[in-house]
Amino acid sequence: MRDEPALWLFADQLGPHFHRTPEHRDRDVLLIRSAAAFAGKPFHRQKLHLVQAALYRLAEDLGDRVTLVDAPDYRTGLRRFGRPVVVHEPTSHAADAFVRRLRDEGVVTDILPTPGFVLSKEDFKTWADGRARFVMEDFYRDQRRKFGVLLEPDGGPAGGHWNYDHDNRQPPPKTTRLDVAAPWHPRENEIDDRVRAELDEAERAGKIHPVGVDGPRRFAVGHDEASRALRRFLEHRLPVFGPNQDAMLTHDWAMAHALLSVPLNLGLLDPVDVVRRAEERYRAGEAPLSSVEGFVRQVLGWREWVWHLYWYQGPDYLRRNALRAHGELPDWWRSLDADAVEAACLRTALAGVRDRGYAHHIERLMVLGNHALQRGYDPAELNRWFATAFVDGFGWVMPANVIGMSQYADGGIVGTKPYAAGGAYINRMSDHCPGCVFDPKKRTGPDACPFTAGYWAFLDRNAGRLRDNHRMRQPLRGLERLADRDEVVAREADRRHF
Repeated sequence: MRDEPALWLFADQLGPHFHRTPEHRDRDVLLIRSAAAFAGKPFHRQKLHLVQAALYRLAEDLGDRVTLVDAPDYRTGLRRFGRPVVVHEPTSHAADAFVRRLRDEGVVTDILPTPGFVLSKEDFKTWADGRARFVMEDFYRDQRRKFGVLLEPDGGPAGGHWNYDHDNRQPPPKTTRLDVAAPWHPRENEIDDRVRAELDEAERAGKIHPVGVDGPRRFAVGHDEASRALRRFLEHRLPVFGPNQDAMLTHDWAMAHALLSVPLNLGLLDPVDVVRRAEERYRAGEAPLSSVEGFVRQVLGWREWVWHLYWYQGPDYLRRNALRAHGELPDWWRSLDADAVEAACLRTALAGVRDRGYAHHIERLMVLGNHALQRGYDPAELNRWFATAFVDGFGWVMPANVIGMSQYADGGIVGTKPYAAGGAYINRMSDHCPGCVFDPKKRTGPDACPFTAGYWAFLDRNAGRLRDNHRMRQPLRGLERLADRDEVVAREADRRHF
């Protein structure tokens, strides 16, 4: 309708809950492909593909209702469009400041609450202000209560427990793959061909500088595709999702994971609908409570938690560096050169990022993040790497995951202790160690595991900073009893191969 402002959608606001509500059903839609949004950072090639294809797909789905503008930047795109717009809350500090300036200038007439998350920013602030205990588990339980998810009639948790994480930490089976149906996989079409050709041309012209390899598209770029991916997970994979969700298998990158972070973070799926449909599977007796609760915790708990922490903590959170880590990311890390890595676990995780722009949450935390923590890589640089190298990475996604949980750079806001672990953990939770050139039981010698030795070197470097953390008292006592401590620390300081 030309007599009202158009709805300007960013490339992570593409689902019907953004544009098909009664308020917006007949409103014109504006999409802008900004060259500047992609030009300045080393995004994964497949991430660029997903975002571009998703914009084209929505433009195709909405037909004459959409105007798709190609422009060097968003401001130029808005000027070329030539009409006032309304916009949902964007998903980064920079974009938020930008649309607020546009509102002051009269280009944006209203900034609407985002439907991409379940809890409003105002409600989170009310929950968080003045709390002495500030942990995700408390938030998650209150989310369940507030939205009535997985509750008994008396208001208690389904099954009598809030959290079934203890049932979902089983090591991998003695097989190379889980016995689970394959995930949904898209069929590429002419939009993918068009996007691939455009990205090839942009790279040849030096307009983009992607990392990783081009490959078959693995994730949804339209709401219909996302719905099929969700249905496939709920019907065939959710029942076995829980037990091995913390395990790693060399030849099974997907295992039973949902693989829905991309369509969720592109705004193609409504998180409320996702959670309700998962709960229905439990109520119908089609999936065990431990699996359903674990999945609900990821969507209604952790995803909401990291979103709200991004806004509540503000831009300064990105500069947190409690452990004073300032190491540069190695060239092989930045370029995703997995072939330069000998450690089987690290090579497998990095190859997953190179080949798919994806690694599951334990690979991110306990392999990639654990390595970076032990080696003292700069957390802000690491955060930027995760946000650009992963297909589901956006500005709001990574800070609490990387600055907080993975690197403990926030000093304990997200995690109560650093997630550092030696090779024994990786050996227990994966099939990587047998046949690896490194021995997870050794901390010295030519075949000393870089994770086992690196764990003790990390404790030695940060003993003073961690001494007051009660959860670190036992590991630090172990460090004091380590007979070869000086040798381990000296060798790890000089290690150049992993």
